[in-house]
Amino acid sequence: MSFLKAEWRKLAIANYEIQPSLLKKYIPPGTEHDLWNDTCYVSLVGFMFLNTRLMGVPVPFHRNFEEVNLRFYVRHRHDGEWKRGVVFIREIVPRPALTLVANTIYREHYQTMKMSHSWQELEDHRIVQYNWGPKGDDHSFLVKAALEPEMVKKDSEAEFITEHYWGYTKAGNGSTFEYEVTHPRWSAYEVLDYRINVDFGALYGEEFAELTDQKPKSVMLAEGSGITVENKRRV
Repeated sequence: MSFLKAEWRKLAIANYEIQPSLLKKYIPPGTEHDLWNDTCYVSLVGFMFLNTRLMGVPVPFHRNFEEVNLRFYVRHRHDGEWKRGVVFIREIVPRPALTLVANTIYREHYQTMKMSHSWQELEDHRIVQYNWGPKGDDHSFLVKAALEPEMVKKDSEAEFITEHYWGYTKAGNGSTFEYEVTHPRWSAYEVLDYRINVDFGALYGEEFAELTDQKPKSVMLAEGSGITVENKRRV
């Protein structure tokens, strides 16, 4: 049985170029950077968890909620093949119970903050916005996009960002936890405009402060789908 089943919907994704050396302390043992066209990316991702079930059971008041995370991309060699995955620097959610479970079981880096979101479908475009912070709106990420999505193209930057199916985190004693995330190929909306108001240094540490005034290399809005998070194993 999958550890978690849910839907991830309306994923707003901003991708920033960063020096790999700044991420050195976050790299789990047994993994290495996974680059896109020789560029090391970190991504700010805001989305909705919907219809969440833990071990097949819906948890009251924890089925639908926002998440915003900062992540980067790695790969792990296993049986002669590369597994492409992500490492989360921090994941922000609005419920303390979510933080407790993820940090305890998966050794992730969740933090609880006030959060909200807004989805608007207008005559000729849609707007997706996520807000979070100690006051609830200290930070925000807004994307204006086309109404209809298209399938993510093969060998594209969007495919690289969305087609990482493994999660890795340090497990202590020089080892790493690995878990699989399953979902079908996603579609994405053409992004028409965006607005990012985030103090990266305050949220994620001084090594990320330069991202506050840095223009992202790309911004995406993926529709998402149903997903599963499988049980972890030590590698």
